[in-house]
Amino acid sequence: MSLIASLTSPAGLRRVLAFDALSGAATGALQLGLTGLLSQWLGISEALLQGAGIAIFAFVALAAWLALQATPPRGALAVLVIGNLAWVAGCLALVFGGAPGVTGLGVGYLLFQAVVVLVLAELQWMGLRRHRLVLAV
Repeated sequence: MSLIASLTSPAGLRRVLAFDALSGAATGALQLGLTGLLSQWLGISEALLQGAGIAIFAFVALAAWLALQATPPRGALAVLVIGNLAWVAGCLALVFGGAPGVTGLGVGYLLFQAVVVLVLAELQWMGLRRHRLVLAV
Protein backbone atom coordinates (compact mmCIF):
# COMPACT_ATOMS: atom_id res chain seq x y z
CA MET A 1 0.00 0.00 0.00
CA SER A 2 1.39 3.41 -0.95
CA LEU A 3 1.95 6.13 1.62
CA ILE A 4 -0.87 8.25 0.18
CA ALA A 5 -3.28 5.30 0.19
CA SER A 6 -2.25 4.54 3.76
CA LEU A 7 -2.79 8.14 4.91
CA THR A 8 -6.20 8.39 3.23
CA SER A 9 -7.49 5.04 4.52
CA PRO A 10 -9.96 5.36 7.41
CA ALA A 11 -7.25 4.72 10.03
CA GLY A 12 -4.74 6.91 8.19
CA LEU A 13 -7.24 9.73 7.85
CA ARG A 14 -7.82 9.65 11.60
CA ARG A 15 -4.03 9.95 12.10
CA VAL A 16 -3.91 12.91 9.70
CA LEU A 17 -6.77 14.54 11.62
CA ALA A 18 -5.01 13.91 14.94
CA PHE A 19 -1.82 15.47 13.57
CA ASP A 20 -3.84 18.45 12.35
CA ALA A 21 -5.30 18.87 15.84
CA LEU A 22 -1.95 18.51 17.61
CA SER A 23 -0.02 20.79 15.27
CA GLY A 24 -2.81 23.36 15.41
CA ALA A 25 -2.86 23.27 19.20
CA ALA A 26 0.90 23.78 19.28
CA THR A 27 0.68 26.70 16.84
CA GLY A 28 -2.19 28.31 18.73
CA ALA A 29 -0.42 27.91 22.07
CA LEU A 30 2.80 29.33 20.60
CA GLN A 31 1.02 32.37 19.19
CA LEU A 32 -0.87 33.03 22.42
CA GLY A 33 2.03 32.28 24.75
CA LEU A 34 4.71 34.24 22.93
CA THR A 35 2.66 36.92 21.20
CA GLY A 36 4.95 39.87 21.93
CA LEU A 37 8.16 38.10 21.04
CA LEU A 38 6.68 36.55 17.88
CA SER A 39 5.32 39.94 16.82
CA GLN A 40 8.83 41.40 16.97
CA TRP A 41 10.47 38.45 15.22
CA LEU A 42 7.84 37.91 12.54
CA GLY A 43 6.70 41.48 11.90
CA ILE A 44 3.07 40.43 12.38
CA SER A 45 0.84 42.47 14.69
CA GLU A 46 0.11 41.18 18.16
CA ALA A 47 -3.63 41.49 17.50
CA LEU A 48 -3.40 39.28 14.41
CA LEU A 49 -1.26 36.68 16.17
CA GLN A 50 -3.67 36.58 19.13
CA GLY A 51 -6.77 36.47 16.94
CA ALA A 52 -5.34 33.69 14.81
CA GLY A 53 -4.13 31.87 17.93
CA ILE A 54 -7.65 31.89 19.35
CA ALA A 55 -9.35 31.05 16.03
CA ILE A 56 -7.10 28.07 15.44
CA PHE A 57 -8.58 26.32 18.48
CA ALA A 58 -11.93 26.02 16.66
CA PHE A 59 -10.09 24.05 13.97
CA VAL A 60 -8.29 22.05 16.66
CA ALA A 61 -11.57 21.10 18.32
CA LEU A 62 -13.12 20.02 15.02
CA ALA A 63 -10.04 18.06 13.88
CA ALA A 64 -9.73 16.34 17.27
CA TRP A 65 -13.41 15.39 17.29
CA LEU A 66 -13.16 14.04 13.74
CA ALA A 67 -10.03 12.06 14.64
CA LEU A 68 -11.99 10.29 17.37
CA GLN A 69 -14.75 9.14 15.01
CA ALA A 70 -14.59 5.64 13.50
CA THR A 71 -15.96 7.20 10.32
CA PRO A 72 -15.64 10.99 10.29
CA PRO A 73 -18.87 12.64 9.09
CA ARG A 74 -18.42 13.90 5.53
CA GLY A 75 -19.97 17.31 6.14
CA ALA A 76 -17.78 18.11 9.14
CA LEU A 77 -14.69 16.85 7.31
CA ALA A 78 -15.57 19.09 4.35
CA VAL A 79 -15.87 22.08 6.72
CA LEU A 80 -12.39 21.33 8.08
CA VAL A 81 -10.92 21.05 4.57
CA ILE A 82 -12.49 24.38 3.56
CA GLY A 83 -11.26 26.00 6.78
CA ASN A 84 -7.75 24.70 6.18
CA LEU A 85 -7.77 26.03 2.63
CA ALA A 86 -8.94 29.40 3.93
CA TRP A 87 -6.03 29.34 6.42
CA VAL A 88 -3.61 28.70 3.53
CA ALA A 89 -5.12 31.59 1.57
CA GLY A 90 -4.79 33.87 4.61
CA CYS A 91 -1.13 32.96 5.11
CA LEU A 92 -0.38 33.59 1.44
CA ALA A 93 -2.28 36.89 1.49
CA LEU A 94 -0.15 38.07 4.40
CA VAL A 95 3.06 37.00 2.64
CA PHE A 96 2.15 38.72 -0.62
CA GLY A 97 1.26 42.13 0.70
CA GLY A 98 -1.43 41.76 3.32
CA ALA A 99 0.82 42.59 6.26
CA PRO A 100 3.40 45.31 5.66
CA GLY A 101 6.52 44.87 7.72
CA VAL A 102 6.56 41.07 7.78
CA THR A 103 10.16 40.01 8.32
CA GLY A 104 12.00 37.27 6.46
CA LEU A 105 11.39 35.01 9.44
CA GLY A 106 7.70 35.96 9.29
CA VAL A 107 7.54 35.04 5.61
CA GLY A 108 9.14 31.69 6.41
CA TYR A 109 6.72 31.10 9.30
CA LEU A 110 3.69 31.89 7.14
CA LEU A 111 4.90 29.85 4.16
CA PHE A 112 5.68 26.88 6.41
CA GLN A 113 2.17 27.04 7.83
CA ALA A 114 0.69 27.35 4.35
CA VAL A 115 2.56 24.28 3.05
CA VAL A 116 1.81 22.07 6.07
CA VAL A 117 -1.86 23.04 6.20
CA LEU A 118 -2.20 22.60 2.42
CA VAL A 119 -0.78 19.07 2.65
CA LEU A 120 -3.16 18.28 5.52
CA ALA A 121 -6.13 19.69 3.59
CA GLU A 122 -5.20 17.67 0.51
CA LEU A 123 -4.87 14.43 2.50
CA GLN A 124 -8.19 15.14 4.22
CA TRP A 125 -9.84 15.88 0.86
CA MET A 126 -8.44 12.66 -0.60
CA GLY A 127 -9.71 10.76 2.44
CA LEU A 128 -13.12 12.38 2.01
CA ARG A 129 -13.24 11.43 -1.68
CA ARG A 130 -12.00 7.91 -0.96
CA HIS A 131 -14.69 7.51 1.69
CA ARG A 132 -17.32 8.65 -0.82
CA LEU A 133 -16.09 6.14 -3.40
CA VAL A 134 -16.16 3.32 -0.83
CA LEU A 135 -19.75 4.20 0.08
CA ALA A 136 -20.76 4.32 -3.59
CA VAL A 137 -19.43 0.82 -4.32
